[in-house]
Amino acid sequence: MEILENLVSSIASFVWGVPMLVLLVGTGIYLTILLRGVQFRALGHAFRLIFHKEPHSEGEISHFSALTTALAATVGIGNIVGVATAISMGGPGAVFWMWVTGLVGMATKYAEAVLAVKYRQSGAMGFKGGPMYYITEGLKLKWLGVLFAVFTVFASFGIGNMTQANAVSSVLFSSMEIPAWVSGFVMLVLTALVILGGIKSIGKFTAFLVPFMIVVYTTTAIAILVMHADKILPVFGDIFYYAFNPHAASGGFVGAMVASAIRYGLARGVFSNESGLGSAPIAAAAAKTNDPVKQALVSMTQTFIDTLVVCTMTAVVILSAPQWLEGVSAGELTLRSFEHYLGGFGASVVILATVLFGYSTILGWSYYGEKAFEFLFGHKKIKLFRAIFVSFIIVGAMVKLEFVWNFSDMANGLMAIPNLIALLLLSKVIKAETDRYFSTKA
Repeated sequence: MEILENLVSSIASFVWGVPMLVLLVGTGIYLTILLRGVQFRALGHAFRLIFHKEPHSEGEISHFSALTTALAATVGIGNIVGVATAISMGGPGAVFWMWVTGLVGMATKYAEAVLAVKYRQSGAMGFKGGPMYYITEGLKLKWLGVLFAVFTVFASFGIGNMTQANAVSSVLFSSMEIPAWVSGFVMLVLTALVILGGIKSIGKFTAFLVPFMIVVYTTTAIAILVMHADKILPVFGDIFYYAFNPHAASGGFVGAMVASAIRYGLARGVFSNESGLGSAPIAAAAAKTNDPVKQALVSMTQTFIDTLVVCTMTAVVILSAPQWLEGVSAGELTLRSFEHYLGGFGASVVILATVLFGYSTILGWSYYGEKAFEFLFGHKKIKLFRAIFVSFIIVGAMVKLEFVWNFSDMANGLMAIPNLIALLLLSKVIKAETDRYFSTKA
């Protein structure tokens, strides 16, 4: 097992090296320029489209359900443990680089969804789409589409399954001494009950669960910040300063170089919002719409909500409390920071958020993995995937945290590579669709 852990760790470090970070952020910057800052100039319009219905359009779920399904997969442990890990390893400056992934990632997420809807297909199990289809149909490179699908199946067991199950079981054991296997088994049963109904069942469930959990968590964080408003500006000052300057060791914090802030900020930012990975457009492809740009605009709000709202709330609360300087582990840092301000109530909110965020992410990623598996083996094998997927929930609940995170980083990076290549090579298609849509709005 130790050999496997070292191998996975080495691959994850290699995949998330400088070339990947340049490709990831560079693609977002290129698309931002090419699309004339669509994520900024059309953000208001995008939020209005979330509740816009197209009842006679092709598709299976509404814009809102497609968004909440994607949010279910992204607003997860990355917003709680991922942010804490970034700060623990990279210092306050890591938060700035998380924001970078969010700002440029909105353009990337938009581009992914444009292509997902444009090249989607109707099959026996409803609409299907995502990078494996726009790589195959748009680029005519089926082998690359197959490669993406393979990496996505692996990623669904990492970022979308074991990581979430591990975090949920850990917080329930540390707070209530519930054995990991019990937490894992309960999540297995609850997940199986929802995913058996497919995307419509997942969409209905997440349309209720996701808004509820985001409102509860962010409202609690806002309450803390309002009560301690004097700490907000100093925290933002530290974030901007240490994004470009090394942070010396202090208290229980071991210090961090700028390279660490960039590496962990970008990696954890992408882990949280998934922009560039190619996962969210799989859900976008199921939306009821006749215009790819409409769903793409809705999809990009997902990154805004995830990183620039939820992750920021978590980061500011952590950095305004003393626990991050006292050597508290990343797995408990967010909980202890909320507890510092609100006692048992604050801890309970984080526990509830961890459980709900983790569970909803498992639901969202079960669909992503299922569609990738269907692309590889056909719709008749979907039940097999579902059985294997839910079984791994117990595995994730009981394995070592470090191995789970390294496996997730490795799988995320591998699936991002073919997707980013496709976005760059199909950028003219994305621009043409964008220009067409906005020319009618002029």
